[in-house]
Amino acid sequence: MANNELRIPLQTPTTETTESSTFLKACFNGTNAFLFGSLSGMGLMTVPYALSSGGWLSLILFFLIAVVTFFTAILLKRCMDTDPSIRSYLDIAEQAFGKKGRIIVMIILNIELYLIGIGLLMLEADNLHKLFPEFIIKLGDLTMDGKQSFVLITALIIFPSMLLIDLSLFSYVSATGVFSCLIIFVFVFCVGLFNGVGFHEKGRLLNVKSLPTAVSLYMVCFAGHAMIPSIYTSMRNTYQFSKVLLFSFILTTLTYLATAMVGYLMYGDGMESQITLNLPTNKVCTKVAIYTTLLMPITKYALILTPVATAIEGGLSEKYKNKRSVRSMIRVGLLISTIIMACVFPYYESLMAIVGSIFVVSTSFLLPCLCYLKISSDLRWGWKLEQMGIVGIFVFGILAGVLGTYSSVSDLVT
Repeated sequence: MANNELRIPLQTPTTETTESSTFLKACFNGTNAFLFGSLSGMGLMTVPYALSSGGWLSLILFFLIAVVTFFTAILLKRCMDTDPSIRSYLDIAEQAFGKKGRIIVMIILNIELYLIGIGLLMLEADNLHKLFPEFIIKLGDLTMDGKQSFVLITALIIFPSMLLIDLSLFSYVSATGVFSCLIIFVFVFCVGLFNGVGFHEKGRLLNVKSLPTAVSLYMVCFAGHAMIPSIYTSMRNTYQFSKVLLFSFILTTLTYLATAMVGYLMYGDGMESQITLNLPTNKVCTKVAIYTTLLMPITKYALILTPVATAIEGGLSEKYKNKRSVRSMIRVGLLISTIIMACVFPYYESLMAIVGSIFVVSTSFLLPCLCYLKISSDLRWGWKLEQMGIVGIFVFGILAGVLGTYSSVSDLVT
């Protein structure tokens, strides 16, 4: 892979910020990164299901994950403070572990983005099927059920955007992600308050069997670490970045918590993998929530898959990498492969749990700790609070990752 290609920061345009952004703008960007960033609002959709899987006491682990990911975000900031040339998450990996480290982290991030692309198609298909449950496509003797039909229709809508070189329009639309998430929460709450659903479900105190799945889905809520360097480098006063992170994490955590509690109180153990799938379709509030949800895949898919396509192009020879036809073939190939995976992958929640237990654990828990320890190699080890915290985060991340992955795979094969 060419050396200059290795220096392309892996980020989606939703996180690109202009130089010298103010404190408030940085707070907005930070909140957007964690509410609607790399996982495109999927954390908000699945967090009520996560709570129903783990029970009320699992919220203790939710708060623990929030605190831990805030601390690892601070570790990334400290890594950037050591060298002003660091501009991206990949730069941090290269600073710590050289070119090989950069390539490994780039692969991890790109696989995560690819799986998110699959999840976006599944999200769109599930919600369209909720609105039109009897819809099918018949082509001769071939019959496609509702969800598969909607995956194909969504892909056809997305297809033109995959051929675009300039995605700035989509990046502006995606920048409104915070408002989209708030709209979904408000109208879900209105369904419970005004449409006869109520908030009467008691739920379970603890469900140990499904706790690993709950933890994996909670981790999905805090998957914005790859975007942190872009926000940091855009700030006019970088010394305020810790306050920006604190504000963003508090607002994000409260939004997720409110959504999880409202959804669980409305539907209890009958919670679907996405909160919108539980809502009564004959209500105006439901339609607003679902139609807002349907905008996410349309506006985010090309933005999410473009860094993956760029990484593949970076591995080609100079003869092919700049050809428009080759670039288009790569993007169409990615679209077709995600269509196939979205049609054959059985459970949306299992896909998200795998993303959380493997990739979010890696990028939001383990890698920030490893990079910080490597870059700060002059750190004197001892049983100090910070060192003990890093060791604890590492152990918790590995344990949660192994148990979450095992639980998710078990759900798929049983």
